[in-house]
Amino acid sequence: MSNATGKPLLITSLFRMKCPSCRKGYVFQNKSVFPLSKTVALKEQCEVCGQKLMSEKNNGAGMNYALTVAIFFLNLCWYTPLYIYISKPNVHWYEDNSVEWYLLSSTIVVILLQPWLMRLSRMVYLYLYVNFGTSEKVTAKD
Repeated sequence: MSNATGKPLLITSLFRMKCPSCRKGYVFQNKSVFPLSKTVALKEQCEVCGQKLMSEKNNGAGMNYALTVAIFFLNLCWYTPLYIYISKPNVHWYEDNSVEWYLLSSTIVVILLQPWLMRLSRMVYLYLYVNFGTSEKVTAKD
């Protein structure tokens, strides 16, 4: 997807794991998150524009923590209505084990989403530090 000027859209490129500079080249070595040992393995540089993708501090661990906490809060959006429909009237939240069920279900969701969250956190990190259209095509020297 692109806008009227032909530039790929930021959000679409971010979630499709495209290069932050040209938004066309793929960033990770594997398109799938499996095998898990190579989930966040980046290419050295973009094959389209030549943008360097690897750096010493390119891990995005803080961003992963923020996304994980956001998922815990987003789980309230589906858990709260479910709890209201299922719970008995006149029973308060502190009188049953709804908090434990919420924490258990949120933990399971976060564990299942963790490979994608790790990739997304690395992509957000790259998109914060690499501007669109900043790199030149790397050419081989004769």
